[in-house]
Amino acid sequence: MNPMSICSSSSSSSSSSGSWSSTKAWIVHGIVAGVAIAVAIGARVYLGPPKKFRSRVVGIIPARFASSRFQGKPLAQILGKPMIQRTWERAKLATTLDHVVVATDDEKIRECCRSFGADVIMTSESCRNGTERCSEAIQKLEKKYDIVVNIQGDEPLIEPEIIDGIVKALQEAPDAVFSTAVTSLKLEDAFDPNRVKCVVDNSGYAIYFSRGLIPFNKSGKANPQFPYMLHLGIQSYDTRFLKIYPQLEPTPLQLEEDLEQLKVLENGYKMKVIKVDHEAHGVDAPEDVEKIESLMRERNLS
Repeated sequence: MNPMSICSSSSSSSSSSGSWSSTKAWIVHGIVAGVAIAVAIGARVYLGPPKKFRSRVVGIIPARFASSRFQGKPLAQILGKPMIQRTWERAKLATTLDHVVVATDDEKIRECCRSFGADVIMTSESCRNGTERCSEAIQKLEKKYDIVVNIQGDEPLIEPEIIDGIVKALQEAPDAVFSTAVTSLKLEDAFDPNRVKCVVDNSGYAIYFSRGLIPFNKSGKANPQFPYMLHLGIQSYDTRFLKIYPQLEPTPLQLEEDLEQLKVLENGYKMKVIKVDHEAHGVDAPEDVEKIESLMRERNLS
């Protein structure tokens, strides 16, 4: 017998066996993959479509009667309505909010809010800022929420689009626990300590907040060409973070600047910032009420 034919026959047999083994492997892989896909489809049908990240949202308006600069500010009348009502009505226009409540420690504010139909949560007088008041309020609500929006009660002209913007920013940034908004700073407000400034990184996360002008150049003057940013008071939080916020010890920068946002940054948490085109019209002192009323008349806002 020809040795070459034996080798050829052996080689052919080996090749055929290897081909069949390969075919069987592909069949097995195909069956496994098919089963996996079927299971996944079945799970999808059983569980329904995937839930939107941080989908349940509540807006909370902290309101306190005692204020060193403007006592009883939430009840100040603005064209015939209490300021807290003006803010509540604007917040109700936001499409991302499932519910809006007022959180206060004052009976007069509670009665006022109930008179125009707002839900009210009573909180303790020991809350040191709006964030702590929101933290206490969220734990007293019956329903569970993924995001809490802290809506400043002294912003009666807050735009609902800004509320929606910071909510969506937090929903789209799973590594952040906090979101807020900034707008362009007017040069005349550059050195006003009541106008909080903000700087962000290239990805839109907050680096720092300050009552002083930031960044600050060597000339000691504001640069008319630089896009300084003004922090708007509205902010939103992941609810799980908000519950632990009061347990965090005050931090040096927070205490020096008297800015609660700095405690978040100093503890290593990330904060998403969006820029909006908005002219801030907060009420810090009694004389600001007249300015707001004049502006509302100009815009035909009743």
